[in-house]
Amino acid sequence: MATRRLGRAEVRTPRTRGNAASGRRAELLRIAAGQFASHGFAATTVRDIADEAGILSGSLYHHFRSKEEMLDEILRDFLGSLFERFQEIEKEGEGPREVLDGLIQHSFTTIHERPEAVALYQNESGTLSGLPGFEYVDEFSEKIERIWLGALTAGQKSGVFPDDIDMKLNYLFIRDTVWSAVRWYRPGGKYRPETLAAQYLRVLHTGLLAT
Repeated sequence: MATRRLGRAEVRTPRTRGNAASGRRAELLRIAAGQFASHGFAATTVRDIADEAGILSGSLYHHFRSKEEMLDEILRDFLGSLFERFQEIEKEGEGPREVLDGLIQHSFTTIHERPEAVALYQNESGTLSGLPGFEYVDEFSEKIERIWLGALTAGQKSGVFPDDIDMKLNYLFIRDTVWSAVRWYRPGGKYRPETLAAQYLRVLHTGLLAT
């Protein structure tokens, strides 16, 4: 089994497992993501994760060698799937506005479906930046930013969006207001992700002022 250096920990590339084992790994990763998001990666121990899973700490090591390996697997899967879907939206969009709307809609869907992973990334990405073994975090962030900025600048060039707006600044406004919703949004609560997206897009495109 090949290993690679991840900070101070050696982690293995995930091995192919049976359905039951794969399901258990997925559940442990979900628990770990929730713990990391709620308490911080540094403050979360393997025992914390094992206790919530209802197993002994030693049993966790049958699935993962360290909590660093768990963090790595969560972030790689989250960022990889998010980037892949954003690429599809970029290719499928009929125009810049449709691409931007699709990116925003999928972002709210992701918050609904993977709130722990979203919150984890929001909380830890700055700390992980430049850390050996986590270089891909910045790389994915830059690729995703290029997709969003591509839609915004294309819309500006085509006259869909105003030409007197700093689109990099506008991107930062949109990015932070959309993803920060993970801090108060509750799956199964009053609002559905499509409701959030529709409300957000209405304000984005038409503003708050009555006409």
